[in-house]
Amino acid sequence: MPTYASPATFRPQVRGTRFMASSAHHIATTAAMTILQNGGNAIDAGVAAGLCINVLEPDMTSLGGVAPIILYSARDDAVRVISGLGTWPQAATREYFVEECGGDIPPGVRRCVMPAAVDAWLTAVMQFGTQSLATVAAPAISLAEHGFAMFEHLQHNIAEDAEALSRWPSTAAVFLPGGRVPQIGERFVQKDVARTLRMLVEAEESAANAGREKAIEAARDRFYKGDIAEQIARFYQEEDGFLTLDDLASFHVDVEAPVGVNYRGYDVYSCGPWCQGPIVPASLAILNGYDVAAIPPQSVDYYHLIAEVLKAACADRHRYYGDPKFVDVPIRGLLNPAYGATWQARIHMDAAEPGMPEPGNPWPFQGAPAVPYTDNYTAPEPFHADVERDTSYVCVVDDQGNAFSATPSDGATGSPIVPGLGFLISNRGKQSWLEADHPSAIAPGKRPRLTPSPGLVMRDGRVYAAYGCPGNDAQPQAMLQTLVNVIDYDMTPQAAIEAPRIISFSFPRSDHPHSYDPGLLMVEGRVPDDVVAELERRGHQVTRWPDWEPLAAAVCMAVVDDEHGVISGGSDPRRPTQAIAW
Repeated sequence: MPTYASPATFRPQVRGTRFMASSAHHIATTAAMTILQNGGNAIDAGVAAGLCINVLEPDMTSLGGVAPIILYSARDDAVRVISGLGTWPQAATREYFVEECGGDIPPGVRRCVMPAAVDAWLTAVMQFGTQSLATVAAPAISLAEHGFAMFEHLQHNIAEDAEALSRWPSTAAVFLPGGRVPQIGERFVQKDVARTLRMLVEAEESAANAGREKAIEAARDRFYKGDIAEQIARFYQEEDGFLTLDDLASFHVDVEAPVGVNYRGYDVYSCGPWCQGPIVPASLAILNGYDVAAIPPQSVDYYHLIAEVLKAACADRHRYYGDPKFVDVPIRGLLNPAYGATWQARIHMDAAEPGMPEPGNPWPFQGAPAVPYTDNYTAPEPFHADVERDTSYVCVVDDQGNAFSATPSDGATGSPIVPGLGFLISNRGKQSWLEADHPSAIAPGKRPRLTPSPGLVMRDGRVYAAYGCPGNDAQPQAMLQTLVNVIDYDMTPQAAIEAPRIISFSFPRSDHPHSYDPGLLMVEGRVPDDVVAELERRGHQVTRWPDWEPLAAAVCMAVVDDEHGVISGGSDPRRPTQAIAW
């Protein structure tokens, strides 16, 4: 087997012996490290960083948005998923959007699902953490109350989206104070978010005599059943939205087992098929049949194989993924290596599939009756549409063997901020479908098929890596390439993250109206011209990106080396991410 030297990196490789945190912003990463150094575990630190991200990247995430989490609890010796995704209100129907909105899911309160991030953060701390909410929320409260320096990425996004942000007075008041885009370096304050977080801490403190977990539960109840819930429901009633107080009171995130595959001795886990997370293990189930390490990294064969495998996994995503509470998802079949072998037989190394391939038939690979893979399959019509910006990421690993990986999200342009509370309610309804037979079609109480999808890797029963990124449909593609770089090519996390990426769009996008660009392969500028020419000869419709393209996702990663007692972390220079070790 050939060996490849890990290339030099743009950013230095960060290493530590006790803790590692990596996130979308250096202040959030610093908050995580502070919690760790003061006795908290990785889950406490991850939630502290996640709450900070809600404050630091309000254009990409929201306290009322989504926050899917995958973690390993050393105490419980278990990998667990916290769904962190809201359901459609009971009054919402597919027919409304078809008949009353002309087949559109327009921005505004009617595309909103239940706010899940608060429940996800509090559930993580309550069940798997050790600290109080007051402790883990303190950094975020300080940031929101006293402000932070406006940075380039946030300022750029506000400027680009100024027209959309100005459509709702409550949103404009936060992002366009005084009717203008904040300047870089200007202090950016969010008093209402600070007040909301303080209300949660007050509820916790008032129930302190009941014990830590009951006290955190009291904070949760104030958000979903108390005066905060009443304020949310009242605003949505005024705005003619679907969401009600009963919807909020009956909502709760799920804590469940992950899904995953074994790839060359590594157990690669994701959240369930209510999100696109299984694309990574499904792709690895196909790649298991290839000697990837024998293929030179960043070669034509490497990029071609990765693109075709991702198109295969995304074809199955389009056909099968949805809320398992509403649709029968053949997830065991989709992740079965024998099923992966059926895709290997369909992938040709000398020619690209011209568009999204027809989905496979995973049913026999989980003991179910055979169903023809063309069943109900209709090729989508090609068209292009832009998507809204959103999503962030944080991961933490500690010296007790715990790991935390979360992908908070919900951009600011999709729905209005609730006046007085400082955050918007998740507008993830945009990732539902209006076709009645689609597995992610809108239905009351159903979850959209979410793009945010954190990852976790175990080896021999111990944490090996926590990783993830923002990037919409690019997320699992960047995560797959980074993981292959680490496992198959033995790259350091930083080198694996910095390697030039390709991102396919040869399948319907997750965001409504689900644009589809058959054969489109975006390639970063650092990929050599001769490689691009050969990719085009094989049938890929290549379009060049800049050398370091933010739309190619921004991976953060922590990798544990048990042999040497060292944790190595990586952060992506494509966006203002930061890894810190101790």
